[in-house]
Amino acid sequence: MNDTPAIQLKGISKSFGPVQANKDISIRVMPGTIHGIIGENGAGKSTLMSILYGFYKADAGEIFISGQKTEIPDSQAAIAAGIGMVFQHFKLVENFSVLENVVLGAEDGALLRPSLAKARALLTDLAREYELSVDPDETIEELSVGHQQRVEILKALYRQADILILDEPTGVLTPSEADHLFRILKGLRDEGKTIILITHKLREIMDVTDTVSVMRRGEMTATVKTAETNPQELAELMVGRKVLLRVDKVPAQPRGDVLKVENLSVVDEDGVERLKGIDFSIQGGEILGIAGVAGNGQSELLEVLGGYRAATGSVLLNGQTIDLTGSQSDGRTRRARGIAHVPEDRQREGLILDYSAWENMVFGYHHAPEYQASSLFMDNAAIRADTEAKMQRFDVRPPLPGLAAKNFSGGNQQKIVLAREIERDPDLLLVGQPTRGVDIGAIEFIHQQIVALRDRGKAILLVSVELDEILSLADRIVVMFDGQIMGERLAHSTDERELGLLMAGVTEGAA
Repeated sequence: MNDTPAIQLKGISKSFGPVQANKDISIRVMPGTIHGIIGENGAGKSTLMSILYGFYKADAGEIFISGQKTEIPDSQAAIAAGIGMVFQHFKLVENFSVLENVVLGAEDGALLRPSLAKARALLTDLAREYELSVDPDETIEELSVGHQQRVEILKALYRQADILILDEPTGVLTPSEADHLFRILKGLRDEGKTIILITHKLREIMDVTDTVSVMRRGEMTATVKTAETNPQELAELMVGRKVLLRVDKVPAQPRGDVLKVENLSVVDEDGVERLKGIDFSIQGGEILGIAGVAGNGQSELLEVLGGYRAATGSVLLNGQTIDLTGSQSDGRTRRARGIAHVPEDRQREGLILDYSAWENMVFGYHHAPEYQASSLFMDNAAIRADTEAKMQRFDVRPPLPGLAAKNFSGGNQQKIVLAREIERDPDLLLVGQPTRGVDIGAIEFIHQQIVALRDRGKAILLVSVELDEILSLADRIVVMFDGQIMGERLAHSTDERELGLLMAGVTEGAA
């Protein structure tokens, strides 16, 4: 067996101003293995891989490829060293064909035709060898996300990469697409390729990797054989304390309909129907999970119910009609009626990053009587005191009301939004992607707050692309595909496979 690491990093350090992203990191990745790297949001994983791929230059440290010290000043040098990277957000030209994307940047000369002919033959061989079947003449925009990812892998293999880095590769895949990706990765490993897998999903680490390295606060805290560890131990290494990986909740006690939606339809500004006559209801004291791959109408549903997108159909809140198109269809009216909203993108829709925590904590609720000093002025002292109390209750760190929102970590930004919305004691909470990009320790806390609201008899609509989260938090689950509801399931009597088929548009009869 070859004892020379495919990759060895020694003493890698990198700072961005006062923030040290990587601190004296050393790691060995053996050839022909799948090596996982996990850590909380902001632990330094992506920075480390960006140094290896030549996007950043380390302040200190050395890189060795197959035992040879190697300078990697840019991505071209990384490619020349046999390293390929598949990014979380693909780097493909949408209106180019698969073949053109694979050749782009790796042409043999000024004449494109010979490059394309050579690439077509090589692409056919690679696709057959690694189960990466895609039509070379199909344009990228016509491909599913899973097939686009295959094109990214083919691009790296076409450039003769022996080392593949994948950054959060399953974030936009259905469960069946993720399973197929893992079969591909295992096939690549068995052919002698070396894979580095960056993910925050412990189940993926356990299922597909041979070795796993754990990062915390810019440092490498452990490297262990995957077969010799477990999810609980990895979570503890990531966070530095014991973490409850499952949601601890009693069965729901539904108390009658709070929200009733009938024949809800949305046509966007391009004339595309995004919601196609959907029907569902949510009772007080239950969490309804909306599962589906991103882009299948979930975002539009939240926008309609939150009051910033018009729609047709009928929505009743506590038996009273909600205006979907007129003067009473805005977010302020929704909040007054008892609807709170934690949007999917906290930085674009939930916060103004340059404003302080205390200013962000009252957005949308600044008309509340307790915040008014007079008919003309708000009581800033009362808002600050209220914010400080909420920060303590929601464990926002640091608990500084005057700190700008942009200076909090992603998890603490999310806690600010959750505190603002949940503390209003709404009848209905709309919550989109509650733990996207959030540390595993903060995930545990956020889940507890959502369940506590449910247990106070409130209705919760949960949208998440994380099936683990949907299955553990929701009491009932509906699956959306292409703007329609494909089916409804009780969380305790379904599984990822069944939901995954519905997410892919496969109904019971077709299955």
